[in-house]
Amino acid sequence: MRTDKPQTVLVTGAAGFIGFHLSRRLLDDGHRVFGVDNLNEYYEVALKHGRLALLTPYEGFKFSRLDIANRPLLQDLFASQRFDVVVNLAAQAGVRYSLDNPYAYIESNIQGFINMLECCRHNAVGHLVYASSSSVYGANTKLPFSETDNVDRPISMYAATKKANELMAHTYSHLFGLSTTGLRFFTVYGPWGRPDMAAFVFARCLVAGQPIRVFNHGNMMRDFTYIDDIIEGVVRTLAKPDGYQLFNIGNNQPVRLLDFIALLEELLGRKAVMDLQPIQPGDVPATYANVDALAAAVGFAPSTDLRTGLGRFVSWFRDYYQV
Repeated sequence: MRTDKPQTVLVTGAAGFIGFHLSRRLLDDGHRVFGVDNLNEYYEVALKHGRLALLTPYEGFKFSRLDIANRPLLQDLFASQRFDVVVNLAAQAGVRYSLDNPYAYIESNIQGFINMLECCRHNAVGHLVYASSSSVYGANTKLPFSETDNVDRPISMYAATKKANELMAHTYSHLFGLSTTGLRFFTVYGPWGRPDMAAFVFARCLVAGQPIRVFNHGNMMRDFTYIDDIIEGVVRTLAKPDGYQLFNIGNNQPVRLLDFIALLEELLGRKAVMDLQPIQPGDVPATYANVDALAAAVGFAPSTDLRTGLGRFVSWFRDYYQV
């Protein structure tokens, strides 16, 4: 975010993967960050505490354990603090988990998001940036995915809630003049990543000598996007409020899942044992981002190649888990 003076930014999900990296970048750039997170147990909480431990030494960082689905607590926060910009990254993540626990997605992604919209509306927030997902493209088969594509066919509850967020944001932009920017993230990976994502899951299996479950018999393509590219895109969009906006943030270079595994094998020096499985309900065979709109709006498109990004992840993984 390039502004003449430091700004105060609320980052929800600050102990999460993207929220942590964004908070650190904003703090390094001289801004003040108020982070909130409910520190739920969807994955190992120690990882979230580890991220927070790197943020707390910053003088400009404040943190509150708070669930955005708790409307009274969120309203109290907005009443006690003044935020120039809000970045809503708090959400129940994961496509497969949404098949087993759909209510968690309604509580966090729907109830929590309407709470955020209302608080921004009533507290003169200049810009709300929020996490959407490539999952909204659902059953679409035209590649690459573009923001102008129809996204009325989600195939998981997670995707449905993210599509709903985009519709809710549009309503608030239209009715109340709130600038909202939705960012459709494509398969984010990197240091301090989420343990339920491919790089983390596969690395753990490789190190432990356990079989890797490979869905759709390996016939999957993913637009793996390195975390630093994601953060650069978020920071640039923060400084560009313009009514209602939607952008893909993806690497624009889809990779075969089997090639991803082969590179991870090389970097870790381990050979994978693959357990080939049919495609899982809710999964899509391929993701591929058209990022022309992002490049035109903010002058940036992700470009970190997979070998560089995965190499940095493996280096962090070895160090963190003392592999």
